[in-house]
Amino acid sequence: RFVDDAFGFALTWNYWFNDAVSTAADLVALQLVLQYWTDHFPGWALSLIFWVVLIAVNLASVKAYGELEYWLSLLKVITIIVFIVVGIVVNCGGNRQGHYIGGENWHIPGAPFVGGIGGFASVFVTASFAYGGTESIAITAGETMNPTKNLPRVVKNVFWRILLFYILSVLLIGLNVPYDYPGLSTKSSSTSPFTIVFEMTGAHAAGSVINAVILTSVLSAGNHALFAGVRLLYTLAMEGHAPRVFGKLSKNQVPWVAVLFTGLISGLCFGSSFIGAGQLWTWLQNLVGVSNQLSWIAIGIASIRFRAGLARQGKTHLLPFKNWTYPYGPWASVFLNSFLVLVQGWSCFSPEFDGVSFVSFYIELPIMLVMYVAWKYFKRTKFVSLDDMDLVTDVYVADTEELEKKGWQSKARRIVGWLF
Repeated sequence: RFVDDAFGFALTWNYWFNDAVSTAADLVALQLVLQYWTDHFPGWALSLIFWVVLIAVNLASVKAYGELEYWLSLLKVITIIVFIVVGIVVNCGGNRQGHYIGGENWHIPGAPFVGGIGGFASVFVTASFAYGGTESIAITAGETMNPTKNLPRVVKNVFWRILLFYILSVLLIGLNVPYDYPGLSTKSSSTSPFTIVFEMTGAHAAGSVINAVILTSVLSAGNHALFAGVRLLYTLAMEGHAPRVFGKLSKNQVPWVAVLFTGLISGLCFGSSFIGAGQLWTWLQNLVGVSNQLSWIAIGIASIRFRAGLARQGKTHLLPFKNWTYPYGPWASVFLNSFLVLVQGWSCFSPEFDGVSFVSFYIELPIMLVMYVAWKYFKRTKFVSLDDMDLVTDVYVADTEELEKKGWQSKARRIVGWLF
């Protein structure tokens, strides 16, 4: 609607593939987490168990998905808060050696930019993999009560949640865990840096507890990725961009065919039996990370076009929520993510060319381009002009019954909602 139908076709299929592969990556990560306790239980069996669980939950109802996600998210938030406290204590001397760590791990030879520009650039795809999903808040709009009130609130809170739960926790890991920690840098590493920090307190049981929580966090990520992928495939079917069969709904209004097909693609996780869980996870991580960056490039382009169309047609009043970063935010998203897509594969060229890694870094670029060109050629789509842009269809207007209640109870709910 805001750029070109062919652009939307290529982007949505790319984003669906992103979620399907992300589910597979999370199921592979479960195998790595399990190895912390034992190497005797087959990893593929663990993936199979939770693969069936995720598909069953998403086939049941949206309520079942939401209930599972709520409790898993609550556990994650509580654990991260505890981790931040423990991380500070460990850094200040509350570790087995009773040694104040401070920032000494950043002064080890080679730190903090290990591997030079190649090593630094290659980290961005991992960061993109980790941060991916924040944009999928919009996917839940169609199944959210009072979206004009709730979604802007959630979007505003995302920044603070990332600052507190992502950046602060990663900072504490960087301070407490040296980059040359034994086995940490290998592709088959089975110990999370979060677990290492808890083990540094001297209590091995604490490491097992946090590792168990990490397992549930990975399950939560897979649950969300499958949910988002299913909704995207359903949308593709409704828009005529995919076979109509993917739009079939169960009695609980669940697109069950889309659930089964997306779940089938996430079965890539069983390839770990032949490749190795660590190596497969790295490849899947690269695919998902690059896909996230391409999605954010497209989000920036669509946002620029959308706001320009509103201004041209004099309909800026239709926006109940305006992001203060516009127009600089969308342009920064386009240029910075484009730069990252091009440079982050540096590591596959040095010290020697790695063909498989190169494919995992860059295969999505030609695929997305081919999908765009092919759909544009066969459907004869046109670039949407600002004057012809449809800015009225599906505009949501809140009912008077949805107006927010005032008082201390409302404030308490907002505080709880911000945290969880």
